[in-house]
Amino acid sequence: MSEQFVDQAKTLRDSDAFDLQAVHDWLNAQGFDYGSQLPQIKQFSGGASNLTYHLLYSPDYANNDLILRRPPAGHKAASAHDMRREFNVMQRLKPVYPYAPDMIAFCDDASVIGGDFYLMQRLRGIIPRGNLPKGMLLSKEQARSLCYSVIDKLIDLHQVDYQAAGLQDLGKGQGYVKRQVEGWSQRYIKSKTWNVPGFKRIMTWLQQQQPEDVSTCIIHNDYRMDNLVLNADNPGEIIGVLDWEMATLGDPLMDLGGALAYWVQADDDRLMRMIRRQPSHLPGMLTREEIVDYYCEKMGFDRSHWPFYEVFGLFRLAVIVQQIYYRYHHKQTDNPAFKHFWLFVHYLHYRCQRVIKHSGIK
Repeated sequence: MSEQFVDQAKTLRDSDAFDLQAVHDWLNAQGFDYGSQLPQIKQFSGGASNLTYHLLYSPDYANNDLILRRPPAGHKAASAHDMRREFNVMQRLKPVYPYAPDMIAFCDDASVIGGDFYLMQRLRGIIPRGNLPKGMLLSKEQARSLCYSVIDKLIDLHQVDYQAAGLQDLGKGQGYVKRQVEGWSQRYIKSKTWNVPGFKRIMTWLQQQQPEDVSTCIIHNDYRMDNLVLNADNPGEIIGVLDWEMATLGDPLMDLGGALAYWVQADDDRLMRMIRRQPSHLPGMLTREEIVDYYCEKMGFDRSHWPFYEVFGLFRLAVIVQQIYYRYHHKQTDNPAFKHFWLFVHYLHYRCQRVIKHSGIK
């Protein structure tokens, strides 16, 4: 593979700029000694909840290739907490899960740029978004190997001894399934608009069919290929896992169900293919069923309750989509990309119904 496929930041948006001199001075005050020359700064696209920047110092310095994460302006209280938590999770996870990025520094001094932020080492590689980088091709064998790597890294995470790692305070743990069914049901009810389904039958079915937690482990909660970093010279090798802000202690099959709600196969219908945001459709990629079989065999889990986790994952995605649409519907945002999100809520409702019907569980 070539350096041309490495994920690159883009020009800094004026609306997301901050006082770079202040960050530079703060880093020097922490003992990093970057001299007087400011770093080059660019910005990664995406990141609706938190903003991500690339800071590049001279190669004369150790830790010269940095990522800065901060909340959007005006979202100080809740997002500031997210910054601290995300930094702490990755810092404590790194010794037992090497795919977490290396943390550099955390700042809670609001006088620097107006809110909390942290810096970490940049993981230089390929991020497989909706489509592979232009010109990058994978054979069927390479795509299949990558797919196994993706699932294996999730299995590795779910097998981390979180108590030995000192991460027992990461979440509430036992009772996760019940809390999630209740929590996401309430979120949907609060965000419902007149033009989307009520999901009453789906929510009742989830309430009635929920199994006991199969185990408690660290779960990522947003595990997708566009949150992974691949080795540019060997795209079947995953060198990093990003975006840990929703990580917690919970049921591993719930994590897999949430992940597979985003997994679009080559033979899915047109509407499903329209919401694809990772290259899971490539020839050689495993199907959702094959992934579940492989995962459950590796983890030693019975997959007889899988329809529940599949429906939950689709319902959770529907709530996320509806929460975004709710903001558009009530003119809290005018982003035209959100205008037709209500149609996808209908589609995900249909998908939930279809899984329930085929499961034979009334």
